[in-house]
Amino acid sequence: MRIVIYGGRMLQMWSKARGLAEQTPPERNRWVDFLRAVSIMAVVVGHWLMAGLYVNAAGELQRGDLLLVSDWAHWLTWGFQVMPVFFLVGGYSNSVSWQLTIGKAAPGQSGVYRDWLANRVQRLITPTFPVLLLWAALAVVLTQAGLPREQIRMATEAALIPVWFLAVYLLVTAFTPLAYRAWKRFGWLSVAVFVPAAMLTDWLTFTAGVPFVNFTNFLWVFLGVHQLGFAWRDGRFDNRLFALAWFAVGLAVLIRITVYGFYPVSMVSAPDGFSNSLPPTLALFALGMVQSGLVLALEPLGRRMLDNVRIWTATVLMNGMIMTIYLWHLTAFVLVMTVTWLAFGGAGLDAVPGTGAWWVSRPLWIGIYVLALLPMIAIFARHERSFGPIRGGRTVPRLRAVLGVLAICAGLGATAGLTIASPDSVSGIRWWVVALPLVGAALMGFGPVYRPRNRPGAREVA
Repeated sequence: MRIVIYGGRMLQMWSKARGLAEQTPPERNRWVDFLRAVSIMAVVVGHWLMAGLYVNAAGELQRGDLLLVSDWAHWLTWGFQVMPVFFLVGGYSNSVSWQLTIGKAAPGQSGVYRDWLANRVQRLITPTFPVLLLWAALAVVLTQAGLPREQIRMATEAALIPVWFLAVYLLVTAFTPLAYRAWKRFGWLSVAVFVPAAMLTDWLTFTAGVPFVNFTNFLWVFLGVHQLGFAWRDGRFDNRLFALAWFAVGLAVLIRITVYGFYPVSMVSAPDGFSNSLPPTLALFALGMVQSGLVLALEPLGRRMLDNVRIWTATVLMNGMIMTIYLWHLTAFVLVMTVTWLAFGGAGLDAVPGTGAWWVSRPLWIGIYVLALLPMIAIFARHERSFGPIRGGRTVPRLRAVLGVLAICAGLGATAGLTIASPDSVSGIRWWVVALPLVGAALMGFGPVYRPRNRPGAREVA
């Protein structure tokens, strides 16, 4: 019965997407929306493919990682680690949104940037609250039920890993007006400046041994790729030979510094603990160049493909639920693994990652993950479309805007880095980690804990 209900909801979503697709204005760059959807789906499939659990010879459930057992699989990360493409698309979209905002603003109007940022933050973070609150509640219930805390930590860590990206994307988005101004004034120099910044950061990290400085590469690398989105929108990649040259140079650099250089080939994690993405390194910056050149060289073909109404409808549908898919796909994975282990005694988990039997079973398991994810999409995708006015339409005060963004980013970063599960608290969770994003949203004038005050005649300070 529930399958029928969820199926009906999906058909309704398709019908609505078809209507929106048919109303798309001709000037819209559909390739932007397609790349956004494809980049997130690549991350989802990559997570489902790279991570895995299996039952070892002792009959114990053991965590497996394809990258640890198959060196050749490291090359796959050049295709599945596509966060740079998302930041490229973000630069394009943020420039469009910011230009429209300042174009509509009255001369001398205050609070334009704060209102723009608050709305961007709301659209990105609102879908995050359900998955964060659900796992907080689960951690409390499972702790009180006596489940080992280490297992709870592993489950919450696996399910909530995706939120680290949102914290970084928010910070990069907050720099949009300044970064766009730099692009307009300095052009390619505003992109190039981030290359030596990333190189210096890696040198300080790996040669000088300076602690924590590597985390600044979250900004240098992704701001650099974000700048490429401005260049794309301004037509700097319209020459396809230039885009192909950009791809070729980036590929040459990437091969030189990985295959024949210091950095590992894997763009996520390597067996020795080295990661090219957490935090990013110069290698991930080079991968961003490669991917940007390739997808922009393919743009004419892609835009012609998207003239097909079915393909464009599917793209519109995916973009209407893309954050839900991203945020819940590992919850679906954890759910499937838990049910398989507890209800079916680990049936089907006897294949060791990287073996022939394991690869043969991947399509089946990915299909199961998709089925587990569908109800979550049907239930939670509406949070990507239901937005109320920020603070009732009033300008966000400066201090509240700053504190709100910082609190949200700190909370999401701690959720991915520390996890919400606590090893020693009575409740079983770190309340401050869960609370920070909620408090940050409330400061900015939205979210589950925000309560608007209707005070007629009250004067708002912008």
